[in-house]
Amino acid sequence: MSIRVMKGSAAFDLAIRLSKAVISASKKKGRHCSWGPQVEETLHRLGWRQCLTPSLVTNVIDPFLLTHHSLALGFFNWASQQPGFAHTPFTFNSVLKSLSHTNHFTVIHSLLKQAKALNFPIHPSLLSSIIASHIAHNCAHEAFSLFSGVAPLCTEIGGPTCNSLLAALASDGYLESARKVFDEMIERGVGFSTLGFGVFIWKVCGEGDLEKVLSLLDEVRECGSGINGSVVTVLIVHGLCHASKVSEALWMLDELRSRGWKPDFMAYWVVAAAFRSVGNVADEVKVLKMKRKLGVAPRSSDYSDLILGLVLERRICEAKEVGEVIVGGNFPIEDDVLNALIGSVSSVDPGAAIVFFNFMVEKERFPTILTVSNLSRNLCMHGKVDELLEVFHVLNSQNYFKDVEGYNVMVSFLCKAGRVKGGYAVLQEMKKKGFRPNVSSYNYVMEACCEADLLRPARKLWDEMFSSGCCGNLKTYNILIQKFSEVGQAEEAQMLFYHMLDKGVVPDFTSYTFLLEGLCQEDKLEAAFELYNKSVKQDIILARDILNSFLLSLCRKGHLTAASKLLCSLNHGIGHAESHVILLKCLADAQEIPIAIEHLKWVQEKSPSMLQDICTGLLASLSSATCPEPILQFLQRIQDVFDFPYFEGYVPPMINS
Repeated sequence: MSIRVMKGSAAFDLAIRLSKAVISASKKKGRHCSWGPQVEETLHRLGWRQCLTPSLVTNVIDPFLLTHHSLALGFFNWASQQPGFAHTPFTFNSVLKSLSHTNHFTVIHSLLKQAKALNFPIHPSLLSSIIASHIAHNCAHEAFSLFSGVAPLCTEIGGPTCNSLLAALASDGYLESARKVFDEMIERGVGFSTLGFGVFIWKVCGEGDLEKVLSLLDEVRECGSGINGSVVTVLIVHGLCHASKVSEALWMLDELRSRGWKPDFMAYWVVAAAFRSVGNVADEVKVLKMKRKLGVAPRSSDYSDLILGLVLERRICEAKEVGEVIVGGNFPIEDDVLNALIGSVSSVDPGAAIVFFNFMVEKERFPTILTVSNLSRNLCMHGKVDELLEVFHVLNSQNYFKDVEGYNVMVSFLCKAGRVKGGYAVLQEMKKKGFRPNVSSYNYVMEACCEADLLRPARKLWDEMFSSGCCGNLKTYNILIQKFSEVGQAEEAQMLFYHMLDKGVVPDFTSYTFLLEGLCQEDKLEAAFELYNKSVKQDIILARDILNSFLLSLCRKGHLTAASKLLCSLNHGIGHAESHVILLKCLADAQEIPIAIEHLKWVQEKSPSMLQDICTGLLASLSSATCPEPILQFLQRIQDVFDFPYFEGYVPPMINS
């Protein structure tokens, strides 16, 4: 096919067609938008290499492959390999734009290094996105390394990214690096945010060096429009008190007030609480008097912005500490902030999250169901079952759960925590209150029963579910099919499978895989083959996906001849080289050389085009084997019979003694 490069809309149409070809080819054979040989074959077959130009590559990647990161990189690399093609700054910028929000940092660094060697400029917005992505993935120091290489572009990279980096470095303990970012921002005139400067100076205060703190304040000078002086004052005195510099914190209140930073009631409360914690009642009283005389009322919206910003930037420990100050002093805090604190802090400190939860509930305010779900999940993850039960007790006593969705949160996490009886009791409570449990309600308890080997209660629940008019879904059937197959009750699992079909529920990979495994375990091969044939009729792709698992199930029970016959009976659209490799490896482990030879003879006769891929797969298993001797001997025996050219140089001939 001959394609002529055109300009304007025609060139854009060409980019559309090429991108569609790449995306379509990447999805073949069950793959999902992943670059591979099949994409390259398609491009070569359609003759796209003949029209390749840097502008076309750029236009294909941006915008059409921006969200398909693997394809964007694959296409970029494929273009590099084409005769006469050379990348330009535009192609580099387009592929980096696709990768800039990912965590493919090794590839990104390599591309940046190549661009630098070629003296290709990278747009500052891309550098900003790449640095921000490093920060978001907890790679602050790597982000700083990138920043250091492009520091003169600090202004173009932008205040938000610079402030995020400043806060992240300080939070992670890299204060020297944070200081360099701070100095660069000062020199380039990049404005500070409350979060960026606030976290930085807070962590500097933690070192207890008052001179450093004053030096930073001098450099920032008067509180600019980007910094909330009252909020930063709280962070400063909190940092000093945490470093046991309470007297210095008291002095700093006056200093900051004289600079116009307006310490609020919260700042004075922090210092008073610190004096109280060391038993210094006199100074505590003194500070509280100053609070009433000199302090200003805190604006909850200012602290809301700070906490939500910290949560958004995953500075959870800092958000927790600010929240603890607010809650400890009983200061105003909005519901959305408490929800954010409970949900996020529970992932790192469940105890602190419970404090926020109790604070909210005591004021007769309640978290959202999403927050309760996040809190419950994290309590389960940390093994805090008693705390989970108390949370549900408190909420239930306040009639918090008002619909099936809410009750399902309680049921699901009680079951996750191993409290199956508790989960079942909630089902009964739902019915008493006029709520009809749905299929998810029953599935949670059913799954927990099966995990706890409570098969009799699971059967009872199954009957109860159907008698109440709630039909099982695919998940319900899969839960029970899996369990019955695992415990040697394949016949009952089979009955469920056909019951599922009668109800119009379509089985999936899980349904087939577990039932096939159960049938093989009980040596019910006829039923297993009948079931597999049913999957072939249902969906060729599904049958191909479960084939390898079925083969392994057969081989594990010693049904090697049956496994070979299975592969030989399949049409070319289902059987593939990987499946033959799996079977041959099992035959090698069992030292069943005659079966392997007969199987390869069949492949040689019926599917010779597959032989090279099979041999390549066997050689790969040889190189990756922890104990390669058995597979090597197997390959030597095979080579003696077939003399495959693919083994030459890899498999030495057998030495006859």
